[in-house]
Amino acid sequence: MTVAIFGNAMKANMPQEVAHVLEFMQLRGVDICLSQELRQELNLREYPPFPEEWTLENGEWKPINGDSIDFALSIGGDGTFLTTAAAIGDKNIPIVGVNLGHLGFLAEVQTANVDIIMEQLIAGKYTIEQRSLLQVTCSEGGHISYPNALNEVAVLKQGLSSMIIVDTKLNGQDSISMEADGLVISTATGSTAYNLSVGGPMMVPQAKGMILSPVASHSLSLRPLVIPDDWKIDIKVRSRIGNYMLSIDGRSQVLADEVLLHVEKAPYTIKLVQVGENSFLNALKSKMSWGVN
Repeated sequence: MTVAIFGNAMKANMPQEVAHVLEFMQLRGVDICLSQELRQELNLREYPPFPEEWTLENGEWKPINGDSIDFALSIGGDGTFLTTAAAIGDKNIPIVGVNLGHLGFLAEVQTANVDIIMEQLIAGKYTIEQRSLLQVTCSEGGHISYPNALNEVAVLKQGLSSMIIVDTKLNGQDSISMEADGLVISTATGSTAYNLSVGGPMMVPQAKGMILSPVASHSLSLRPLVIPDDWKIDIKVRSRIGNYMLSIDGRSQVLADEVLLHVEKAPYTIKLVQVGENSFLNALKSKMSWGVN
């Protein structure tokens, strides 16, 4: 078995966590490789160097023995998990999220339980959930370096500028004009992220839907809308300053109003490993006290 480790090297206890996982796995004959960024950051912080061959560069592993990666271990928080998912892409590698942060709907495993979780992975005692992503393409004049989102795609006003008008066409039907500070298009997985903070509904990850939630709408009648996840969304933005911001899972860039966007379900999914009692409903109860008297 081979496990790739991704992590937020800026976390204070990250070196200790990585070292612990390395030692734990080595004693059980499991190979480990580190993402290039994580290894470089840990070495820069004068932590004992990790072997060069245990390196994952640009999504490609420099193998020790030619085996493929069985699991990716994301150590940090939900932001780290999103970074890991972007690096894994369509490689079909299951991801285990270890939480060093606070809320953690994606990074569900607490550090105190890492040994137990690793033992269950080795023993094959786990299930895998398929999580849908969104894919964004744009018209001529724009470029998106990584177009897929596990949580959400957000179209937002730029800086302190006035509101924007988002003309949205759903599945080829007549355009809907939204006057707001922006629009969040969320997956079911991302319903508890940015979507929730702007008043959108929560959705169980297994639901096959997308959520459109306006940001600071200038119309009281404009409310979040749930649509099937196989619908296609076309977007044109009108602003007073001639540009707007596009955010894909927190990766932001500025585009000109002339650049049109097309959003649809991505052709692949992200595999999220579920071990033990971890579940979305349990996470709602423990992290948000949802349904708790």
